Amino acid sequence: MLIADDIGVMEALGPIPLSDRVDELSTIKKTACQGLDPSATERQHAKGKLTARERIDLLLDPGSFQEVEQLRRHRATGFGLEAKKPYTDGVITGWGTVEGRTVFVYAHDFRIFGGALGEAHATKIHKIMDMAISAGAPLVSLNDGAGARIQEGVSALAGYGGIFQRNTRASGVIPQISVMLGPCAGGAAYSPALTDFVFMVRETSQMFITGPDVVRAVTGEEITQNGLGGADVHAETSGVAHFAYDDEETCIAEVRYLLSMLPQNNRELPPRLVSDDAPDRTTDSLLGVVPADPSHIYDIRRVIEEIVDDGEFFEIHSGWATNIVCALVRLDGDVVGIVANQPASYAGVLDIQSSEKAARFVQFCDAFNIPLVTLVDVPGFLPGVDQEHNGIIRRGAKLLYAYCNATVPRISLILRKAYGGAYIVMDSQSIGADLTYAWPTNEIAVMGAEGAANVIFRREINAADDPGAVREQKIKEYKSELMHPYYAAERGLVDDVIDPRRTREVLVRALEMLRPKHADLPSRKHGNPPQ
Repeated sequence: MLIADDIGVMEALGPIPLSDRVDELSTIKKTACQGLDPSATERQHAKGKLTARERIDLLLDPGSFQEVEQLRRHRATGFGLEAKKPYTDGVITGWGTVEGRTVFVYAHDFRIFGGALGEAHATKIHKIMDMAISAGAPLVSLNDGAGARIQEGVSALAGYGGIFQRNTRASGVIPQISVMLGPCAGGAAYSPALTDFVFMVRETSQMFITGPDVVRAVTGEEITQNGLGGADVHAETSGVAHFAYDDEETCIAEVRYLLSMLPQNNRELPPRLVSDDAPDRTTDSLLGVVPADPSHIYDIRRVIEEIVDDGEFFEIHSGWATNIVCALVRLDGDVVGIVANQPASYAGVLDIQSSEKAARFVQFCDAFNIPLVTLVDVPGFLPGVDQEHNGIIRRGAKLLYAYCNATVPRISLILRKAYGGAYIVMDSQSIGADLTYAWPTNEIAVMGAEGAANVIFRREINAADDPGAVREQKIKEYKSELMHPYYAAERGLVDDVIDPRRTREVLVRALEMLRPKHADLPSRKHGNPPQ
């Protein structure tokens, strides 16, 4: 293989024919693709991991990848770096298409310096991020790196700063997706946390600020890498990861599916598909899904399946804060975001985690022109000292702020109970829902009838010869006067009480009417949402 010094010597002997130059270029690019050490690929595969280029091939349409700065090499000296200057410098950058639409991508190559980030490496990432922002197209990062390149010192740390700054500048402008396919430690973990969605693969990907060795040294706790920051930990406990899969192939296929439902940028609408599922399809089965008794549980996913196109939905954060469901669906071919209380988990109450989960999803949908449908069956906020001390007030206010700030079409459907402040927060008409519908099983009130009767008629109940009988009587009175299905509709807080079987048709027609919605907002730099 010819290297730069050899080329200089040969040029001194005379011009080199173009055909030879082409052969030379082919050799160099082949080396750049294979890496310095062919056995590094075998080691990567032995860990159950694909190479960076194999991952890009899975993500993008065949033959669509256009690489940028493939021949880039670092200029660092010292600590043995001057003797090892591989092409790409450990990161592959470029663009291609997913289902024919442009997507930008960068992928850490663990075979080179363990995917560690140095100055040249960071500069390549900065460039492709700038290109994605300028072109108005999604950015996908395939992360498999050992953090900052220690040999390059502060230059590597500054490289991360440039990535974080661009993540923030791109937020709400283009979709950003982080796919964790290996280790991600220290400051490097903050870039995925700044993006819209984080995918992880079980056993092979981990994220943490301080690793097990540091934890052991500081606290004495013994824990494995997966136990500290594995896929299931972040998908079910911390909420850092939105999705967790068993293998890279499935993970990357799901990234492609998610991209198929997202717009290219905040100036476009999500891609629409022609649906064979009739928009006016009635759903008789809904009559048996939701129990009339507000204390009985059911799975809200069954309601979603009956309403949406072909029963398909893409759930976000399915393993975390399970008392609320957030999902991307299609209704008559249009992408819609659904937020729904989940009675099958903690009775569907709102708490700290569910409020934060739903708030982030609402903000994402609003940023990228995805209409929102909210399915309400909520008994209130979760009471408890732990909730109060950990900030349920400010955390719950995040969801309230997100809905109040959203300008996309918003429809609220009250299936059953909607009590207290949680009713208001779940996109009630009073905070700006464009349309509010309810099923005949709806109960909208400050609190449940039992609690309300105990407060209002406490003295009368306590003074009665048969307190139990009086309590039951007062509960019935309260329900009949203030909680009957048409009470809110009579006061204009519900636009219509609908037949559950017509839910799909009603939602489709309402969203079609709201599609051209435009909201004028007051001039401001940005709001100051609760933290």
